[in-house]
Amino acid sequence: MQSSLLPKKQITIIGAGLVGSLLAIYCAKRGFRVQMFERRPDPRIKLALGKVGEGRSINLAISKRGINALQNVGLEAEVLEEAIAMPGRMMHSPDGGLVFQAYGQTTKDAINSISRGWLNCYLLDCAQKMPGVEILFDQKIQNVDLDQKSFTLIENATQKERKIFYEILIGTDGSASAVRKSLHKKMQFSMSEEELSHGYKEFVMPEKPSGGYQMEKSALHIWPRGSHMMIALPNRDGSYTCTLFLANSSKSFSDNFENLKTPEDVRSFFTKNYKDFCDLVPDFVDQYFDHPTGKMVTLKCDQWAYNDNVLLMGDAAHAIVPFFGQGMNCGFEDVVAFDKLLQTESNWRDVFVKFFNERKKNADAIADMAVENLTEMSTKTADPKFLYQKQIEKKLQEAMPQNYQSRYTLVSFSLTPYRWAYEVGQVQSRLLDEMTEKYYPNVDIPVHEWSERIEKELGPMMTQIQKHLAKESATWI
Repeated sequence: MQSSLLPKKQITIIGAGLVGSLLAIYCAKRGFRVQMFERRPDPRIKLALGKVGEGRSINLAISKRGINALQNVGLEAEVLEEAIAMPGRMMHSPDGGLVFQAYGQTTKDAINSISRGWLNCYLLDCAQKMPGVEILFDQKIQNVDLDQKSFTLIENATQKERKIFYEILIGTDGSASAVRKSLHKKMQFSMSEEELSHGYKEFVMPEKPSGGYQMEKSALHIWPRGSHMMIALPNRDGSYTCTLFLANSSKSFSDNFENLKTPEDVRSFFTKNYKDFCDLVPDFVDQYFDHPTGKMVTLKCDQWAYNDNVLLMGDAAHAIVPFFGQGMNCGFEDVVAFDKLLQTESNWRDVFVKFFNERKKNADAIADMAVENLTEMSTKTADPKFLYQKQIEKKLQEAMPQNYQSRYTLVSFSLTPYRWAYEVGQVQSRLLDEMTEKYYPNVDIPVHEWSERIEKELGPMMTQIQKHLAKESATWI
């Protein structure tokens, strides 16, 4: 990997999560000195005790964008060896029936279940092995002084304070980012932080007593129930990480966390809606009360940088809800975009401006798609007309692959900019609605009669995407 054109200033990263750790690796490979501070204890200590990721994992689904970011620095093989490929969804109906819905045209079109905790620890190990990288844990930052280019660092164990001066400061410290709060206080830019009406609670489905998985291993399992749903992702040890998504209060839906107050309430709700899950997780009531209820937030802000020395990245700049499985993938794509600018720009201000201009509109697009996908996963996946449209969409992709690729394919299995995938999806949705109105439930539609219109309405967009992808594949060195 070649060195950057930029002056070799030290890069200080706040937040040693997934994005911060990968960013440290990229920056070190470009020849920068990196110091990284994290308020939490070193998660590798918990990993050694078998407790990593307790409480709020929502297992990650790593797909094309995330794999590409790892591949650029030679890390994808070991990560995918730890992951479990999921080429489709397994839908669980209320009566216990199962229906598999493939994500793509072949089994190669798969998203991959991976432990958030394991991946974070792996990236930290890789970063710490890089020359010029220093990582300090149990360090809380506050009082970021943007004019003096400094912040106060408090060591959690001793509460000792010291002042740290920075040259380049990058906040990858998540949706509650201390760096972003300092920027906002200074610059008063427009920012929205919308909490979803739904929260989530996690459960662990154990392996069989005799060993092995209790359900189909190679699938993301979904129990769609309209106003709420359950999902389950496989783990390497034969267990599943299961997540219930449910309205927080009765202001939104009659089924909600607020109404589940007693063990009897919980048991009644689950046996009514998730009977097969209850049979596989006998202690679900105890787990319900033992595990916290998490919240989900979409965050958008109109400034990600200050002058030529402070930048936000990942959830600190654009937190999204998990329903498209793209939060980490989007954050990793931030790192790739930033790294490309390190190769082409000669001053930091231009890096920050161009990074924002490229990533902001894409981050907003995937944030909107993620919220929309809650409806698809919880309601539409059990709707006969939605399933009909998926059948039609598969026929269109097979008949005219140059002009028709589903929005899900563009988002999860390509490097298509999110904003373009969103625009393509809007056109596709309108066309599919027309076909459904005209032909449903007949799946033997005359595809050739629609080819000219699809070429006219989608062809130019797909050509633009293909040119972009060809260019992208040739630019990273």
